[in-house]
Amino acid sequence: MSVFAEVVERFADLLQPLFQGSAAAAAIVLFTALVRLLVHPLSRAAARGQKAGAALRPRIAELRERHRDDPRKLQEAVLELHARERVSPLGGCLPSLLQAPAFLLLYHLFSSSSLGDDPNGLLHHRLLAAPLGGRWADALGHGGPFGAQGLVYLALFALVGVVATFTYRRTRRGMAAAAPAVAGHGTGPAAGALGAVTRVTPFLSFITLVTVALVPLAAALYVVTSAAWTAVERAVLDREASVEPSRG
Repeated sequence: MSVFAEVVERFADLLQPLFQGSAAAAAIVLFTALVRLLVHPLSRAAARGQKAGAALRPRIAELRERHRDDPRKLQEAVLELHARERVSPLGGCLPSLLQAPAFLLLYHLFSSSSLGDDPNGLLHHRLLAAPLGGRWADALGHGGPFGAQGLVYLALFALVGVVATFTYRRTRRGMAAAAPAVAGHGTGPAAGALGAVTRVTPFLSFITLVTVALVPLAAALYVVTSAAWTAVERAVLDREASVEPSRG
């Protein structure tokens, strides 16, 4: 963590002429963008894999209907289908898994009062009035939701709300487009469970609001920046995917 703290401090020094007292916060945003840029090739591959997986949904629904009384055979048939079509059901999780260490590093770095034998100097950095090591509960205790610190969090909540709403609508449109291909295939508990997941999935984007409220502000900045990047990235990738068939 000491090495990473030094990297953040160096970034903050470079950005200080532009962002003054919020330079460390800007450095975290820049760090997040660099992480997402490195992961982007995997995100692009994951988007292609998810598109291929969506095309398999009707066939998987047929397998569920065919093997509804034999869960083991159903699992084997689904795995065989994925292998034959070269589609990984876990491919979409890889970009998120690779980002997890960066988030955890920021979380622990700004939750620790010391680095080795030295005080953690990063805790003195702020985003406007809010300390990067503080949480929303701390802001509420220093002026309430409309105090100087509270307003920083309200701005983040508003930004997350906009991003989450955009993601929610895009997810709903994608599921609505896929619904006709799945409709009529499969009944019973499996179909009911799939329907429940389909109804809940679009709302998962709003979990970011809870995360921002609970983690240190530095980690919240990572989450907000990453969520905004994901929303824009997926919109661009979806548009590219829709353009490719027309070119073909």
